[in-house]
Amino acid sequence: MILLIITFIIIIVGLSLFIASHSYKFKKEPNKYTPAKYEFDFEEITIPTRNDKNLYGWWVPAENQNNEKKPIIILIHGWSRNVDRVMSFIKKLHPAGYNLLAFDSRCHGKSDDDKFSSMVKFMEDIRAAIDLSEKLPNVDTNRIGVLGLSIGGAASIYAAAVDKRIKAVVTGGAFARPTKVMEIEFKKCKIPYYPFVWLIFKYMEFRIGAKFDDIAPSNNIMKTDASIFLIHGINDATVPLEQADELYKAGNPDKVKLWKVEGKGHSDCNHHPEFWDKVLDFYKNAL
Repeated sequence: MILLIITFIIIIVGLSLFIASHSYKFKKEPNKYTPAKYEFDFEEITIPTRNDKNLYGWWVPAENQNNEKKPIIILIHGWSRNVDRVMSFIKKLHPAGYNLLAFDSRCHGKSDDDKFSSMVKFMEDIRAAIDLSEKLPNVDTNRIGVLGLSIGGAASIYAAAVDKRIKAVVTGGAFARPTKVMEIEFKKCKIPYYPFVWLIFKYMEFRIGAKFDDIAPSNNIMKTDASIFLIHGINDATVPLEQADELYKAGNPDKVKLWKVEGKGHSDCNHHPEFWDKVLDFYKNAL
């Protein structure tokens, strides 16, 4: 009987680890385009990050005939994507007079692999990009903004909580709690919370070296001094709108605002006709 129980436990743990290792795997793909598509001057750069790894990125300086110091916006893609995802954002932000720095997070695009990706690593990579930005020409390091999509947005909030250099954050489809989003995906696959999902979460916490509650954006948004603009599609099926509501309620009402975008989902809010007027107005006031 004891042997059967031990065998059952081993099987359950083994299945949980297998599911955890395969649930969020994706094919790593390099970018197909560069800002040269829009005839912008840019430079392909290497950004050193944690664990002696390097990130692939683009430095797109603002047009600056008088060599004035101008604000910089760090752009970060979402899960399984690469710098191509922020090309349309570069197209709009560059003419507005911002220095821009976009990069592939570890395990994405052309950046180095580092065992596995996580929100913590996204956050660390954002801070590594900020470190590099302080060495770039004509950057006003007192006016640093971040624009992050999905997990990149969630990591941007976390980064702003631990790095006071960040003055403004725009997010698209950011989640409040990573576990809630993962639970939705596991439910779609009909994987029961106990014992599988519970064990998977414990294993993931062990791998990333942090508790999900400790890194959850909803538990960190109040710790930041940055101005934050949360943008969330009402029809978002990947990160439900309730996540945006939770984030907004957890933040400082004087610093955080939320725009619920009608008719849009997880990845298309930037196609709303009011999107760029709102985003550019936010950055103008916050930076």
